[in-house]
Amino acid sequence: MAKRHPAFVCQECGAVYNRWKGKCEACGGWNTIVEEQGSASPMAGPVATRPSRAKGRIFPLEGLSGETKEAPRTPSGIAELDRVTGGGFVKGSVILLGGDPGIGKSTLLMQATAALARGGHRVVYISGEEAVAQVRLRAERLGLSDAPVELASETNVEDIIATLSEGSQKPALAIIDSIQTMWTETVESAPGTVTQVRGSAQSLIRFAKTTGTAVILVGHVTKDGQIAGPRVVEHMVDAVASFEGDTGHHFRILRAVKNRFGPTDEIGVFEMSDMGLREVSNPSELFLSGRDLATPGTAVFAGMEGTRPLLVEIQALVAPSPLGTPRRAVVGWDQNRLSMILAVLEAHGGLKLGMHDVYLNVAGGLRITEPAADLAAAAALVSSLSGSPLPPDTVYFGEMGLSGAIRPVAQAQARYKEAAKLGFASAVAPASKTEKGERAPLRASSIGHITDLVAGIAASRPRGKPALHRSEG
Repeated sequence: MAKRHPAFVCQECGAVYNRWKGKCEACGGWNTIVEEQGSASPMAGPVATRPSRAKGRIFPLEGLSGETKEAPRTPSGIAELDRVTGGGFVKGSVILLGGDPGIGKSTLLMQATAALARGGHRVVYISGEEAVAQVRLRAERLGLSDAPVELASETNVEDIIATLSEGSQKPALAIIDSIQTMWTETVESAPGTVTQVRGSAQSLIRFAKTTGTAVILVGHVTKDGQIAGPRVVEHMVDAVASFEGDTGHHFRILRAVKNRFGPTDEIGVFEMSDMGLREVSNPSELFLSGRDLATPGTAVFAGMEGTRPLLVEIQALVAPSPLGTPRRAVVGWDQNRLSMILAVLEAHGGLKLGMHDVYLNVAGGLRITEPAADLAAAAALVSSLSGSPLPPDTVYFGEMGLSGAIRPVAQAQARYKEAAKLGFASAVAPASKTEKGERAPLRASSIGHITDLVAGIAASRPRGKPALHRSEG
C-alpha cells in the first residue's frame, strides 16, 4: 500500500500541491494554500483503493426518443424566486446559493421556507452558523414566527441526514446554512477545507437524489464574488444562484448562473425593507425612478436579463484631468469594455478623451454584462463631453465593434415593447431583422456607425456650449 502524505490544497480553487506555497499558481490567490491530512499528494504515487468487483453489472441503454415527463416542481410562493428557479423547486434537486455577507441570503431563505411551510409542506432549516434562538429572532423580526418551520443547529452531515430521513414524510425542502460549516466523518480534515466541503456536498446531494427532498446549500463567496470552495461543487449541484447587491442600495438581484431545470441568467429583483425582502414586479420603473432628465451624460439602456427586458440608466462624467494619467472609474460595468469604447471613440469618432477623467456608473446598483450596453455607454460619454442632454424619451442599445460599426443584438422587439410600456417614444439601435408583419411599438432610428452617433449628439448641442474636442484627421 502506498504511503499517504499530507497534501497542500488551495481553499479558493482546490488545486493540490506537494508543498506549501505562498501563492496559488492556478487561481493567483495569496495565503490560500492549507495543509490537509488524509489527501493524497500528487507526487506520492498511486493510492491504495478497495478491490473492485471482478465483473461489472450490465445496464440497459435507451434511445433519445421516448415519453418524458416534466420534472415535478414545488412553487415557493415567492414569484421572483420561482422565476429564477424556473417555476419552483424540483424534487430531488440541489441548489447552491452564494452571496456577500449581510446581503440577505438568510432573509430570503427564511421567507421562502415560511411560505412553503404555510402551504402545507414540511420544511427543515439547518443552521451551522447560528443558534436556534438567533434564527427565531430573525423570524420574529420578519413576522414569520408562526410559520411551522422545523429548526436545528447542527454541523455533522451524518447526523443531519439521519434526522431528515427519520419518519415517513420526508421534507419537501431542506436548507443547509452554510456548506462551509459542515463536516463529515468520512474525511480527515478540518471543517471548511476543500476536502470537507466536497465530501459534505456529495453526501447531501446523494440524500436529495434518493429521497426527493429539494436541498439548498448556502455558500460563502470570496473577495472576487466567486463561491468559495472547490469548483467541482458547482458542477455537482443542479443549479447555482448568486444573490447580488450593494449595501448602499436597497435593491437585491437573485441571478441564476446555472440551472439544469430552467433558463440561465434569469434574474429576480427584490427590495430590502424593514420587514425583509419585497418583490419588485416592475424593476425597470424602479431603476429609472428619480433620474434627472436635463442632465448631460445620462442614457437609458434597454437590456435583457435572461428572458426579462430591463431598462436602466447609465451615467457618465467626462471632465478635464489635472493629472498626467487620467482616471478611469467604472461601477456596474466591465472596466475593459469601457477602455475599448474610449479607444473606438478616439480612433473612429474623432474625439479627444486622452486628457479627461472618465467615470461611468450603472444606476441602482445593477451590474451589466451584456455587450448591447456599448451604444448606451458611448452615448452617455459623448453627451457628457459635449454638454448636450440626450432626449429623455429615447432608449439606446447595440454592440460596438472595434471598427466603430454598431452590430445588431438579439431580442430587439422585447426591448422595444418594454420601452414603449414605460412611456418611451423612440429608440436608437442598429438595424435588425424583424418577424414578418411585426412593427416596432415605438419610433426606431437605425444607426450603423459610431460617427452617426457623435454627429447626431453634436448637432443637438445647445447654443453657447463649446464644440466637441476632435482629434486631427
